[in-house]
Amino acid sequence: MPKQIILAAHFPGVNNTTVWSDPDSGSQIDFSSFEHLARTAERGRFDFFFLAEGLRLREQRGLIHDLDVVGRPDTLTVLAALAAVTEHLGLAGTLNATFHEPYELARQLATLDHLSGGRAAWNVVTSHGAFFGENFRRGGFLDHADRYRRAGEFIEAARTLWDTDGGDFAIRSSQFDIHGRFGAPRSPQGHPVILQAGDSAQGRELAARHADAIFSRHHRLEDARQFYRDVKDRLPAYGRRPDSLKIIPGVSYVLGDTDADAQEKAHHIRRQQVSPQTAILLLEQLWNQDLSAYDPDGPLPTADPVLDEDDTIIKGRAGMFPDRIRTANEWRALAEAKKLSIRDLVIEVTGRQNFIGTAARVAEQLDEYVQTDACDGFILVPHLTPAGLDDFVDQVVPLLQERGVFRTEYSSTTLRGHLGLA
Repeated sequence: MPKQIILAAHFPGVNNTTVWSDPDSGSQIDFSSFEHLARTAERGRFDFFFLAEGLRLREQRGLIHDLDVVGRPDTLTVLAALAAVTEHLGLAGTLNATFHEPYELARQLATLDHLSGGRAAWNVVTSHGAFFGENFRRGGFLDHADRYRRAGEFIEAARTLWDTDGGDFAIRSSQFDIHGRFGAPRSPQGHPVILQAGDSAQGRELAARHADAIFSRHHRLEDARQFYRDVKDRLPAYGRRPDSLKIIPGVSYVLGDTDADAQEKAHHIRRQQVSPQTAILLLEQLWNQDLSAYDPDGPLPTADPVLDEDDTIIKGRAGMFPDRIRTANEWRALAEAKKLSIRDLVIEVTGRQNFIGTAARVAEQLDEYVQTDACDGFILVPHLTPAGLDDFVDQVVPLLQERGVFRTEYSSTTLRGHLGLA
C-alpha cells in the first residue's frame, strides 16, 4: 500500500511571500478570511489548518516593518472561532514556550480540544533575544540552550497536566516549580498533537523526544531525504517508532494549464512578492545596515555587511545569516555570474515556489516526495489570502485521490486519528 499524504493549510500572514497588492487579496484579520481558508481545506479533506504567530511586530530601521503594520491576531482566539465553523479539520496554533506558562497554556489547549471534539494541535516555538521579552512582565530572554531546555520541560509539564484528568499535580524541574489542581478534564485526544519547527541539532533532538510532527523547512528533494533520515534515526533512542513522528515541510505551488504557463505565472508572482522596496528591505537584513539609498535595479553594495549581531537592523525575526560575509560573497558571485540586479538576486535567492506545473505534474511530484521518504506530507503556503488554496483543492486533490494516496472522506473524528498517531 502506498503511504498516505498528509496535507495542511497554512494561513498566509505577515511575510514576504503573501501578495497583498493583488486584486484578489483579502484581509489578514477579518474572520471571513480565516473561515474561507479553513472551509476550503476541509472541503479538500485536509488534515489540519495551521496558524503562525508573532509576539511582537517586527521593526526595521527603527520603524514598524512594512509587512507587519496591520498586526497579528491572537492564535487561540482564531482557532476557537474556527472550531465552530468546521467539523473535521485539525486546528494547529503556534504558541511560544519561552513566555507562556504550562498551566495556562495546557488549560487553553485542552479547552480547544474539547470545543473542537479532539482537533487541537500546538506548534511549539521558542523566542530569541530581549526584543520579544520587552512585551512581557518577566522581560529579558533565555540563552539558546535554556530555550530548548525550557521547551522540553514545558511539553513534559503540559502532558503531566493533561494526564491528571482534572486532578492534583506537582511539577518540579529546572524551569518550573508548580503544584495544584488542573482545571480541565482529560480531552478527547488525551494530548493535543505537538508540532515543532526547530532545525538546529537541539531542535531536532527536541522533536525526536517530544513531537508528533515537525514543520520542516527542507523542501529540496535530496535535502529533504537527508533531513527525514536524520530525524527518524534519532527516534529509537527514545523508544519511538518511525511512524510516531511525521515530517511535514512548508511548501508553495503554482498551477497552470501547461508547465510553461505555470512557469510564467510563477515568475509574475515572484515579482509581486519581491517589490523593489521589499528587495531592499531583505538585502538590508543580510547587510545589517540602511541601504535605502540603493537602486533595487542596480548592483549589490561593494562594502561588506556590518557584523554586529547585538544590534541588527531587523528586530523580531530569527537570525537568517549565521555567516554574513560568506553569504554576501555567495550572493555577489551569483549576481556577477547571472548579471542580476539587487531585486533579481533577491528573487533568485529567496524563491519559495517548490512545485510548479500542471495539476497532474504537481500531484506526481508531491507523491514522489512522500513515497521516497523525503517527507510524510506538506503544509501548503498559498500566496493569496483567503482564496489561495482554492485551485489546489479543485485540481490537485482529486488527482491525489485517484492515485490512492489521499483520503476521499474523513475516517476519524480527531486530528490524531487523521495523522495515524496513537
